[in-house]
Amino acid sequence: MIVGLTGGIGSGKSTVAKMFAELGIPVYDSDMEAKELMVASNEVKTAITQLLGEEAYDNHGLNRPYIANKVFKDPELLEKLNAIVHPAVRKHFLDWVERQESPYVIQETALIFENDAQDKYDYTILVTAPVETRIQRVIERDNVEGQAVVDRMKNQLDDEQKVDLANFSLKNLELDKTRRKVKELHLKLLALAPKF
Repeated sequence: MIVGLTGGIGSGKSTVAKMFAELGIPVYDSDMEAKELMVASNEVKTAITQLLGEEAYDNHGLNRPYIANKVFKDPELLEKLNAIVHPAVRKHFLDWVERQESPYVIQETALIFENDAQDKYDYTILVTAPVETRIQRVIERDNVEGQAVVDRMKNQLDDEQKVDLANFSLKNLELDKTRRKVKELHLKLLALAPKF
């Protein structure tokens, strides 16, 4: 059974993903895997260079500030970049799913509802937090200005729109409460998973 775990930037979906991993559930981090594929896959690398120019890569690999600066201000360019990266990640994810032996797996990914991809999952979990909290978390985590966070948020639906689309939603403010909710959800998902 495939469960999609999503949430806006700064909502804490990675924190929630770690809690599921601690319960023994395999978690696929789409963001991390996408970054790896953007460097490791020659096919993806070539397509990105053609789209964004040679500056998309530097001596350290992916030139993330350059790419972010270009695509987060240009929705059309972001869409083209996603059209390169998302199919590569999808294929990699499905290969990974084949190797797992758990009753369910989780794919942690940012834009399930924005990409109208909820049909690719048996269930979806949305992680939420107040906008101010999310902005503050990202400023502290990524050492960026508030406006940069707001720019990224503009590429995502707001939580109110997503709550109606998700099968489960989880407010992530206090870690103890979040951990309790994750355990409850884990038991629900185990009950929903197909028995072989």
